[in-house]
Amino acid sequence: MAKSASDLRSARYFEPDDFRSFGHRSRMAQMGYTGEEYRGKPVIAIINTWSDLNQCHAHFKTRVDDVKRGILQAGGFPVELPALSLSESKVKPTTMLYRNFLAMETEELIRSHPVDGAVLMGGCDKTTPGLILGATSAGVPAIYVPAGPMLRGNWHGKVLGSGSDAFKYWDERRAGNISTQDWNEMEVGIARSYGHCMTMGTASTMTALADVLGLTLPGTSSIPAADANHIRMCSAAGRRIVDMVWEDLTPNTIQTEAAYRNVIVVAMAMGCSTNAVIHIIAMARRAGYAITLDDFDAMSRKVPVLANVRPSGDTYLMEDFYYAGGLIGLMTRLAPFLDLTQINVSGKSWVESLKDAKVYNEDVIRPLDKPIYEEGALAVLRGNLAPNGCVMKPSAAAPHLLHHTGPALVFDNYAELKANIDRDDLDVTPDHVLVLRNAGPLGGPGMPEWGMLPIPKKLVKQGVRDMVRISDARMSGTSYGACILHVSPESYIGGPLSLIETGDMISVDVPARSINLEVSEEELARRRSALPIPRKRYERGYGWMFSQHIRQADEGCDFDFLETSFGRPVTEPDIY
Repeated sequence: MAKSASDLRSARYFEPDDFRSFGHRSRMAQMGYTGEEYRGKPVIAIINTWSDLNQCHAHFKTRVDDVKRGILQAGGFPVELPALSLSESKVKPTTMLYRNFLAMETEELIRSHPVDGAVLMGGCDKTTPGLILGATSAGVPAIYVPAGPMLRGNWHGKVLGSGSDAFKYWDERRAGNISTQDWNEMEVGIARSYGHCMTMGTASTMTALADVLGLTLPGTSSIPAADANHIRMCSAAGRRIVDMVWEDLTPNTIQTEAAYRNVIVVAMAMGCSTNAVIHIIAMARRAGYAITLDDFDAMSRKVPVLANVRPSGDTYLMEDFYYAGGLIGLMTRLAPFLDLTQINVSGKSWVESLKDAKVYNEDVIRPLDKPIYEEGALAVLRGNLAPNGCVMKPSAAAPHLLHHTGPALVFDNYAELKANIDRDDLDVTPDHVLVLRNAGPLGGPGMPEWGMLPIPKKLVKQGVRDMVRISDARMSGTSYGACILHVSPESYIGGPLSLIETGDMISVDVPARSINLEVSEEELARRRSALPIPRKRYERGYGWMFSQHIRQADEGCDFDFLETSFGRPVTEPDIY
């Protein structure tokens, strides 16, 4: 053991023979605890993002008891600290506005309380990066407990995937191909258990990448939420965090630059959500590593998509992925690209953690010589329309649109798009490039998931199901199509997206990684000089603070003052 009882953070609060520690102990007694229960033992904070409005975390209300059980078994003392829940489907205008809020709350909950280690309970999209960002900055030993994917959806004998099939069948309803009754029946069949999206959306992506980074018990990110293995995993995580405290196994020991390189490899092979780029860049920068968009694109050129899971795949869901061997099965296929000497929260290297891993279904987790897509999941494009880069998921786009030139159809905001996209007289063809602006970190505000712009209704009725779409927004990781996202710098601050006019020609060449507006530099300069000053989104409150400090998408959308490079490290709080 690297620590003794006197080295514990909690000992600073409870052990001195002084007036302040008397107050701490007496208030513990007020809650019914005796000194034998917590003194000389690791006090473990359980940061629980359960709420009555977070469907992905509905089971956390009882799973927290399983975590506590494990902590008590290992000789620790569990304390539950509720945190911002961030339900992806219900928080408006977007959970991305509040990811950094959760990160700040997590960091300060840990730092300000008498705790020695932390269990982070998350899963819904922004909870994974939010919790990890905060725990990284707090610096105490921490383990992540993923919520797990929900069970497969069902409707009329068809297997439904959350998000992906909702988008698909909504277009069929707009085209008049399914009835209101069909739609209503699908509504209660597509999400039929607790747990996060069971497609390879942002939730499944980020919990898996937390696993690869080494912050979960190895392979546990794949366990379905309703599987009894999930209950056992929760208690095992509780036991392990106690030992991590004694070993002083902190996030900075696990989160190496090589570990982040491993994360990017697996992200490419999983058919990851485009949102992963923003979150991983932010997480790496918090850990002190300058991961950039170029690192993702370079790895995408080398690593094919092996996980045959929707939306990149066309059949399987996360439940299938788990029973086919799960994340650790996939990692065995990627061994030539991974640094398996890196350690995880088990204290062991990935060489040891993968020694018994297998793949049981080679159609779900493909071999390297039989991928579902020859390159990785993402492509980073640059050009005069996105000088700092933008992101696309070619594996989920119609192949004929990967090299495309067409006229722009521009919408200044989402309200304008929504008001016009279903008009029968909209002047649009399948060759048009739909453009949405003022939807970035500042313009959205919060960079909402508006990037999968709906296909115009008149084209949907004609059978069109994909078009090139460009925005400074994000899109749901469960989305698909030729959507070009995260255009940086964003239009709200005068980025090139703000200069496009309807009818301008836009050229996209994904193999060449280019995106350009076919307008002269002189004309662009003229348009730039005429740009109006945008209206402020917020003039008070958290939104105002967000607007003052948010980074652009290519930098991870962290707050500037939260990054590791900003100012001196925060010291332990004084106790008086």
